[in-house]
Formats: sequence, structure tokens, C-alpha cells
Amino acid sequence: MTYQVDPYRGLNGAVALVAGASRGIGRGIALELAERGARVVGTSRDGDQAHELARLLGTPLCVLDVTDPMSVQQAIGTITETLGPVRALVNNAGVNVPAPFLDVAVKDWDRILTTNARGPFLTSQAVARTLHAHRLGGAIVFVGSQAGLVGIEERAAYCASKAALLGLTRVMAIELAAFDITANCVAPTFVETELTRSTLARPDMRDRFLSRVPAQRFARVEDVVGAVSFLLSEQSRMITGQALAVDGGWTTW
Repeated sequence: MTYQVDPYRGLNGAVALVAGASRGIGRGIALELAERGARVVGTSRDGDQAHELARLLGTPLCVLDVTDPMSVQQAIGTITETLGPVRALVNNAGVNVPAPFLDVAVKDWDRILTTNARGPFLTSQAVARTLHAHRLGGAIVFVGSQAGLVGIEERAAYCASKAALLGLTRVMAIELAAFDITANCVAPTFVETELTRSTLARPDMRDRFLSRVPAQRFARVEDVVGAVSFLLSEQSRMITGQALAVDGGWTTW
């Protein structure tokens, strides 16, 4: 039986939540969605950064720790009460602590998996439950990584966390399709942001990684922003459960 809803019609006027929007890719996505007419809430665990985001986006302040179920529930509840249900969700919050496999510390493994996998799960579940309760459709996009598709040295925990997002994407796509909710994942190559700066500052690593990209460059923030915006748009309503590689061809080898 088809789920009868008020159909989701893209970004214009929709409430959009970008988790991890204080800098880099997340900030670029939040500003682009606002430019496209969405009412964007960008979240950060840092109060000062959250204030700055709220000022730029013209939306209420939202401090969110995606790893804390209570924080997630409170944030989604507040957004729903003040702006309406979140129709477009971007799970961008993430961390990485590069280390050779033999040297990975358990505390770093737990931190990476908790932030990169548990966090998006909690936020997506809260948003999907709200949409289901209001009988509304929507779109959820995970900012994953090519590291979820291939192995990359010194990234055991990071690769595991991003591969987990791909599995979560596929299961959500199957179970939420009847509710007119899509779930997709964007999987970029290295993007030159604060998160990758320490790695790409090493000439040996930079040259080795760049040699794997047929396009002969790393991704820019706008490359990822474009892919995310498309997967949240009306034009992608028949696309769900997919991993869109924004990697200059890395994963074609």
C-alpha cells in the first residue's frame, strides 16, 4: 500500500538540518541550502560557533552533540516546534585520528565510531520518526567518504565508520521508502579542509594519495556541496540507497 503523504518538493521553504556545520564542508552545505531557499539550522557542539551559524543563517540557535541521544531528541523537538519538521537532513559531523592499524588506541576507535556512525544513526532516526509521525516525506544525506568504499592506510577506524554509514544508508532506504523518505550517501575523496590538513601537509602522503586520483586533484568543498544539494532536491526523488562517489575517479581503480 502506498504511503499517502504531502509530497516533499525539494529545498525551497523546507526546514533543513546540517549536523556539523561550523566549518569546512558542513558550513558550505548550510550556506548553499540557505541560498536555495531552505530554512537551514546548522548545528555545532561549540556554543560560540552555533551562535555564529544562527546569525549567518537567520535561524534559531541549535547546539547539538550528535553522540548524545538526549541532545539529539531535544534539538529535533525544538526545531520541530519552532520551524516545523526537518524535511532535509545532512549528517556531516565527523572526526578522524589517523594512525597505523597496530597503533590504533581503543579510545580513538570508540570516539571515531561514536561520532561518525552512532551520531548519524541517532539524528537520522529522530528525524525519520518525526516525519513519520507527521506523515511527511523527506530526504536524508550522509556525508561519508571514499574510505567507506576502499581501504586507506592509517585509517582503520575511519574506514570502518564510513563503511557503516553505507550499510545504514541501504537499510534506511529499504525501510523508509514506503514513507516517502530517501536516504543516500555522498562519498568524497580528500577535501582540503581542517580535518585533512595534517595529512595533506605531509608531502609523501599528499603525493601518494594524489597519484590515485585520475582527475589529478583533491575535491573542493563546492564539489561535495553540489552532490549533497542534488540528493536533497526534487530531481533526485527516485534515487535512494546509493553512494555517490565524489572522488575524481579514485574508486574506479
